[in-house]
Amino acid sequence: MNAHISVPARSATRRAGPGLRTLRLGFVPLTDAAPLLVAEALGLFDSVGLRVAISAEPGWAALRDKLAFGALDAAHLLGPMPIALAAGLDGVKAQVTVAAGLAVNGNTITVSQALADEIGPFRHPLSATAFAAAIRRRQGRGAPEVKMAVVFPYSSHNYLLRYWLAKGGLDPDRDLRLLVVPPPLVAGMLKDGVIDGFCAGEPWGTHAAMLGAGRIALATGDIWPNHPEKLLAIRTDYVEREPEPAAAATAAVIAAARWLDDPDNHPEAVKILRKRAFPGLSVESIAAAFAGRAMDTELRNPLRFRGATLPRREQAAWWLRQMRHWGHVPPYVTDADALAPWQDALWRAAANRLREAEPFAAPPIPDDLPEIFGQ
Repeated sequence: MNAHISVPARSATRRAGPGLRTLRLGFVPLTDAAPLLVAEALGLFDSVGLRVAISAEPGWAALRDKLAFGALDAAHLLGPMPIALAAGLDGVKAQVTVAAGLAVNGNTITVSQALADEIGPFRHPLSATAFAAAIRRRQGRGAPEVKMAVVFPYSSHNYLLRYWLAKGGLDPDRDLRLLVVPPPLVAGMLKDGVIDGFCAGEPWGTHAAMLGAGRIALATGDIWPNHPEKLLAIRTDYVEREPEPAAAATAAVIAAARWLDDPDNHPEAVKILRKRAFPGLSVESIAAAFAGRAMDTELRNPLRFRGATLPRREQAAWWLRQMRHWGHVPPYVTDADALAPWQDALWRAAANRLREAEPFAAPPIPDDLPEIFGQ
């Protein structure tokens, strides 16, 4: 195991002590929070003189509210959430700066065993047309509508699931029911028959499959290969007031992402996540994502960390277009305002400390949906 990573700190960075306020950092228990938890466990925040208090939050709404109202300084956020905060959606408005991406890929779409039986035999990844055909058959015989869960209204999960459903010819707002369920609850609700499927980050799809509650149908990396996933966002007022600690925290997270993409470190990463985020889950369910698998399926586009770190405004613009497509962002919100959180200066300052090269070129961005789908 290569557990030591040097994170150079500029002399201007203040060492942890009475004069430096603790950086309060929140996360939702998911595998792609690993860069934050690894940075804490390996002492990477300490190495740049930061005092960081990391708290697990029960769901995305609670995390958003704590960040927006100042109870947190920084957070593990869903990709579209800074747009929602900038636009003041649901009455919650805040300005954050996207410091770094945390991961690419990493979510699965899981269906109940009953719904999998209705779909019929299929190989991973399940096609949108095969899923749509099963929904149409259910509609034809008057069966109850299918209920699919996503983890938050303004999430990659919601927009990638909607995109996939629409590609199969379904209207997500009319042909089935989309519910919002916090990630730690989706497997239990699937097992209890409250929902028929869900799109959530790992390890929850693998956990549901291991419980016998459902079958993993596809990964969101099958919809948009190597799509951006979670990110580290810091309140903009903190960045302006404490630019050196903000850059140092970003450097520690980039270093953690570098460490995580070394397969030799995966066993230690699994131990860290089990202790800090998933004490009730098996090692096998947590380890699957690091091995590039979902249950017993090898993923074509697995969870990865280091290449995700550079925030890319053009990728965020695709989330914004999806949000506009489904009527989730008012027309008066300008693109400039909605995408203002994506500034790469903080990432570049942090990467310069590490001599970190710019990640590989961004993957192709999916086509937009035709206007026949949407509001």
